[in-house]
Order: sequence, then C-alpha cells, then structure tokens
Amino acid sequence: MARPRRIGVLTFHRCINYGSYWQARCLAEGLRRRGVETVLLDHRSARVNRAEWRCALQPMLPAPTPRADFPLYAAKARKFFDAFESLPLTEPFSLEAPQLREAFDAVVVGSDEVWNFRHPWYASRPLFFGDGLQTGRLVAYAASFGNHDADDGVDPCWAERLGGFSAIAVRDDNSRRLIRSSLGTEPEIVLDPCLQFHDLPRRPAEEPWPDRAVVYGHSFAGWFKAAVRRWADAHGVRLVSVGYRNDWADEQWIAAGPEEFARAMASARAVITNFFHGCVFALVNARPFVTALTDYRVNKIRDLTSRVGAGRRLMSADSTPADYAAALDEAVEPEIASRLDGLRRRSEAWLDLALA
Repeated sequence: MARPRRIGVLTFHRCINYGSYWQARCLAEGLRRRGVETVLLDHRSARVNRAEWRCALQPMLPAPTPRADFPLYAAKARKFFDAFESLPLTEPFSLEAPQLREAFDAVVVGSDEVWNFRHPWYASRPLFFGDGLQTGRLVAYAASFGNHDADDGVDPCWAERLGGFSAIAVRDDNSRRLIRSSLGTEPEIVLDPCLQFHDLPRRPAEEPWPDRAVVYGHSFAGWFKAAVRRWADAHGVRLVSVGYRNDWADEQWIAAGPEEFARAMASARAVITNFFHGCVFALVNARPFVTALTDYRVNKIRDLTSRVGAGRRLMSADSTPADYAAALDEAVEPEIASRLDGLRRRSEAWLDLALA
C-alpha cells in the first residue's frame, strides 16, 4: 500500500493562551477531517518556555500579580500543559536549530502571528519562514504579521524566504498588504481555524448563564470598563472574568483551562472582550459581544469585525449606553452568519487548491 499523505502543522501550539491552543487544535483536526494524517510540529525552546511561563504567571506586567493569584495562574498553566499532551505531536525538536527527522508531503504554517517581527519571543524565527523543514510543499494558512504594520514592510531576507511558499493565505488585511508589497502577489484572506472549523471548539451550553456575561482579556480602557459596568448593573448581569483578573468584574475564574473556557463562551449571555479570539468564540457560539481595539491587537480585531459585518460591536470612547445595550442585548445578526458561511466556502476552496 502507498504511504498515506502526511501534513505537518507549524504554529504556536504551546502558548498558554486559549486562542493559540484552539487555533492549533482546530487546524490540525480540521485538516485531518480531509482524510490526511496531520500532526503538529513540536518545536521546543528553553528560552521561549521561560518567557511563556513568566507571562502566564504575570500577564499584566508591568502591573504586579497579586500574591493570592499566583496559585490560580499556575493551576491554569497546568491545565494547558495537560491539554498540550493530548494534541497530535511529532517528536520534539529545537526551535533554534531545527533538525526534523520526519518528512511531510506538505507543511502548513499558521494560523496565529507566526510572522510577527514584533512578537516578544517568537519574532523573526526562521523556522516559521520554512527553514529546516523537510517537505516538498510549504503552505501558509491564516498566517499573520500581528502588530507589525504594513507600512514598515518586510526585510528582503525574509521576503526571499516567503517566496519559497507554494501558497499563502493570511488572516487579515494588514498581512495581505505586507505579502503584496514584499512578493508582488495578492494572497487570499481566509478564516481563523476556530471559525473555519467552527463546530470543533463549540461546546453545548449544558448550564446556560442567562444572568452572567464573560469578560475575556485584560488592560481594558477605563471608558470601556465603565460603560460595560453600567450595562451590567442596569440589567442585573454578573460579569465573570475568565483566565485573567479584572477587578471590575463580579467573579474571577482565573484557573479555567481550555475546555472550561470553551464551555464558558458557549454558556454566557454575552461576551465582553478586547482579545481577537474573544470575538472569534463569541461568533462561534453566536453570543452577543462588544470589543475594543488595543495597540497590540488593532489589526486583527478591526479586520475581523469589518469582514464579518460586526462593526457595530466595536466600541470607542464615543460609544453611547444605547450602543452597548444594542450590542449586548440583541442576538448576533443573521447577516453575520451568512457572511461567515460564504467565507468558509472560500477558505475551504482555497485549501482544496493549496493542498491538491
């Protein structure tokens, strides 16, 4: 019998971050659904581990973590460690000096900020640009440059590496502009794997929360916190902060693991977030939500809300109480579901061609 086709997925699969974990899992499982053996390339780095664990325990630096919260953040991290081990992984190899013994018919790089030159510990890693990979076909799916702005361009040495990809699809318009300016090609914009394979991260709302809303994120602007607090008080809604401490919420669920996060998003009456995957999971579960831009996430949140037609859920300092009420009390518009269906078809068609 002929050897089965094998695909390796290269992404940030060990980040102690709900979005990073779920996008990696969804992409691997989504590709496996296509009848292809798929595994995540298990790169390791002591330097990255130290940075990741430090961030997990002190996520709001330079603001200090309250002493009482350290055990909660540590419990959250342990749940992630357990979840990582259940992923389909290759043998571990060094991120700094990758020497993969395994060969693949194709390697899919992405999703996540795999090309972000400003990432605090993954910036400018040659592996994510194709170095050291044993494959005849290098593909990028929903890759992003994160907060590296298109006006700053791509250094020619990295553009040359990007030229080695046989197919590139990105997650946001900022990344599309960077590929266009560096390679002279127009990449497709595709959905994040959590939205593309949306049934995989969706969990049944076994115990719906009609009077509780999830707060997901941190370092929210003062005007945003005040507006959400007014809405919650006026409607008798308790705010549950998942994964991080937000003292302006009513409850803190810092130690939630990846599965608990997914169930909370499915159960919540509404979602309040300034994280990209907070918006994604609200859309996956058709939950009302509001979001706001931050410097780090401006490109991906702005592009996602615009692309799916959820612009009225993106708040600013000028937004009124009526804007918050409309976004948090009303169901997600049917037009959004329709747009997502169309984007899924386009993303699936792109994968068909890229992996043919």
